[in-house]
This record gives sequence, structure tokens and C-alpha cells, in this order.
Amino acid sequence: MTDRYAEVADRFGTPVYVYDGDLLRQRYEALRSRLHPAVDVFYSAKANPNISICGLFGALGAGIEVSSLAELVTAVRAGVDPADVIFLGPGKSAAELRACCESGIHAVVCESLDEVLALDAMEIADGMRIVLRINPDFDTHGSRLSMGGKPRQFGIDEEILRGRPAALTGLRRVRVVGIHAYLGTRILDASTVLHNTRGILATAEATAGILDIPLEVVDIGGGWGVPYFDNETDLDGDEAVDGVNQAVAAFRERHPDTRIITELGRYLVGWCGTYVVRARYVKQSKGEWFVVADGGTNHHMAAVGIGSFVKRNFPIRSLTRPDEPAEETYTVTGPLCTPNDVVGKRVRLPEVRPGDLLGVDRSGAYGPSASPVLFLSHGHPAEVLLLDGDAHLIRHRDTVDDLLRSQRLVPLPVPATTAAAPERTSHGSR
Repeated sequence: MTDRYAEVADRFGTPVYVYDGDLLRQRYEALRSRLHPAVDVFYSAKANPNISICGLFGALGAGIEVSSLAELVTAVRAGVDPADVIFLGPGKSAAELRACCESGIHAVVCESLDEVLALDAMEIADGMRIVLRINPDFDTHGSRLSMGGKPRQFGIDEEILRGRPAALTGLRRVRVVGIHAYLGTRILDASTVLHNTRGILATAEATAGILDIPLEVVDIGGGWGVPYFDNETDLDGDEAVDGVNQAVAAFRERHPDTRIITELGRYLVGWCGTYVVRARYVKQSKGEWFVVADGGTNHHMAAVGIGSFVKRNFPIRSLTRPDEPAEETYTVTGPLCTPNDVVGKRVRLPEVRPGDLLGVDRSGAYGPSASPVLFLSHGHPAEVLLLDGDAHLIRHRDTVDDLLRSQRLVPLPVPATTAAAPERTSHGSR
């Protein structure tokens, strides 16, 4: 595989994101084969919104969860059936709501009662299906980033819905058909997956009874994680699936026709990506060795360890000398003019020389799309998908023309002279 990275780097240049489409397919199909048939897997496009990645998931049978107009258009252009698309987000624009209606997506996940009313007021929204995102009262644990259980911009508090059972009775155009909850992300504990699934299904059942709405859809969220750091262990996928299946089987006995959705992003694509950079310089400063590479945190902000007080490293390896012992210590940086441009701090690697390739593993999710790719005008990196033995360029790297194309130079005033130049006098012969 390391030879493949060298081929990609030579052909498409660096820095470059390389996605293993065969591994992506294996992960999805392994999950789909074990998961209860009543549970539909929706790929969270925010994890990696490239149109080829979304298209591959759609071709495998996954639905798509989107959170912006561009993601919605991406899913449709990727060939995903709109009936297998849902739209989330706490601040949808009127244009996004109209696009949901025009596209005929499965459902809009509304995150406030005002959003329900705004959609209901649109003439184009006749028959639009709505799923209410709620913030359950029960406690959860085990996620690296909590999305509920405290004041958040997301969803509607369960207690608010309980206190307003008639809030949805006057709707004219839209239909409220289900409940959604999403409690956290980067979950690495299978018992948390079971706890959340049971709690969400119970909450959906109770809330539907209070509001007198059908349970055609229940979205149990997801948030399954990927271990990035040394002190983390992988989520036991088999145990997590068993927990979901157990909870869903009991629920389906009471609601045999309910469509159950789980949203998964980084769990499906995180393992499948490698950020490949080339060492430009290897230098020493104050007794420490630095590798200055051609790509950095402008393309991979996740590697900075946002949300952590202590810098922790994603897995980094030598792609040029993969079989040599890691006997040297390097801090791997990018080309940016900021001390924060550190991809890996004090990483053990084989000897690194200028021109060597390094790979940041488990980088398939939240790479360039969650990074400041325009910082210092370096632009977006190339992205390549390896699939069935072929390397496909699925995004070209930004050129200078790409970066400047949308900018406009205003007419600039000509600087005025501050004083008239003195007249020259001839001192020639008389």
C-alpha cells in the first residue's frame, strides 16, 4: 500500500488526501450485514462531503444526512434518491427549506417550534414530512462531544414539548411524522450506544403519545467514534450492533412499521483516509528536530486536537521507510507562518529526509472540510479515491486562479501629488 501512496503523490502531487474506497465499502457492508434490517444507515455528509464519497455510499444503499444547501445538492447530484435524504441543522435558511420541499426529501428535521411554523407557512411545503429533534431529559455519558443534556442550540427540550401538547395542532401543510435525537459524537463505548438507543426509542414513544403524532420515523442518531490517540481504544462494533439490535427488536414489536434511522459519519470514513504530505526541510532548533512539510493544519485542523488542553497526535507514519524502526523523534509541521501549525508533536519515526512522504492516518473524516484551507491562501488540497484498483482524482487542488476567481478589485484612485514639482532652470552658456 505504501507504494500506492508514492504513485498517487507522483501523479497528483502533495499534499493530498487519499481515501481507500475498498475499505470504506468493507466497513459499510460489514455493518449493514450485522445491523437489524429495520435500521436504515444514513451517511452523515458533514464527515466528508465529497460528491464521490457520497455517491459511493448511495450506491451501496445508504441514505444521506445533510446539513446545508450545498450538501443537499451534492447528495442529489451524486445520485442518491431524495427519499433517502434528511436535512438537519439548527438554523436552516428559507432557501434551504424551499430546496428540501422542491427536492422531495424524506424529511426535514426541525430543531425548534418556530422552524416548524416557518416551514408550514410556505405554500410549497404541502405534504412535507417533519421529524422533531428533541433534547431528551435522560442523562448520557461516554461521548467526546456532548450534543444534549445541557443548554444547546440544537433541538427542542423534551420538557417544552411536554408542556405544549397542542403546539402542533394548527399545522396546515406539513406533517409531523417522527422524532429525532442526537446525544453526542466520538462514542467509543458500546454500552453508551445501547444506553442512548434505548433512551431515544423510549423518549420517542412517550413524546409521540403526548403530542398525538404518528411514529413513522425515529432517528436514533449515532456518533460512533474512531480512536485517534494513544489512550483510546476502538469501539467494539459487534457489541454496539448487538445493543442496537436488542433495543430495536423490542421497539419494533410495538411499532412494526416505523422506519428507524441511524446516522454515522466518521465511523464509516475515518479509518479510510490518509493525509499525505512531503517533507520539504528537516531542521534542528534548540535541540529538537522538525520536519517542515508541504501541508499542515490548514488542511487538517482535526490533527491539532481541538477541544483538548493537551496536544495529542493522530497516528503518523513514514510512507517512504515504513519498515525501518522508529528511532528518531520529530515535530511535524506545515508551511504556515504560525507556531500553531503542528500536525504531530514529538512523533517517533524512522529517519526523515527532505522529499520523504509522511501519512497522517485515520483522516477520512473532518479533514479539509473542517479546516481553514484558505489561510495564507494555500487553498484546498487534492483528494484521491482508490477504488477497485484505480486511483481517481475526486477534487483537484486549488490553483491561484481558483483562489482569486471570486474576488473583485475595486477601481483604485490615482494618488494625487502633494505639491507641484519646481520648474527647472537652464544654466547653459549665455
